[in-house]
Amino acid sequence: MSATTKKTVLYCGVCGMPPEYCEFSAAKKKCQEWLSSKYPEEHERLYGDAAITEKLAQTNLSEDKAAKEAARMEKAMSKEEARMARELEKKMSSRVVIKRVERNKRKCVTSVQGLEIFGVDLKKTAKNFANHFACGGSVSKNPQGQDEIVVQGDFSDEILELILKMHPEVPKDNIEQVEEKKSKKKAPGAVGA
Repeated sequence: MSATTKKTVLYCGVCGMPPEYCEFSAAKKKCQEWLSSKYPEEHERLYGDAAITEKLAQTNLSEDKAAKEAARMEKAMSKEEARMARELEKKMSSRVVIKRVERNKRKCVTSVQGLEIFGVDLKKTAKNFANHFACGGSVSKNPQGQDEIVVQGDFSDEILELILKMHPEVPKDNIEQVEEKKSKKKAPGAVGA
């Protein structure tokens, strides 16, 4: 019986692939910068002068094919960077709404909308709210078709504090508290005769 040894594989902090495959990533330059700052010896092995000349000797692409491939990769990189910037801008401009809605008599529920944009797992968070407040908590769709967390009870202030504590990726400025009251129906007026 031969003893098995555990191998540790290095993964890129930018794209999540092994550094050997970062050249196929859309964020190639960022991957190389990350690798050179964190693992300079690995960067030298992959992108140093010796590695580049060895790779050039192995490739048999013609000059125009290489130029087209470089242009395509550059275009893909710029698209990927623009997409990342748009996602970040969308995330920073989106709002998390904590809404207190009155039901009947003294009953109310608290709903939380917009957490999924920040990468928060809604089911886990709903379960945490339910356990923390000892009440019912679930994920449901609102009339607009978006997922929201519904917690039974008036916990809007406590939920705000708990979100900030459990999910630091959600900025406090993006959280908004709203109170929605049910309008009472007016009894039809008696028409005098």
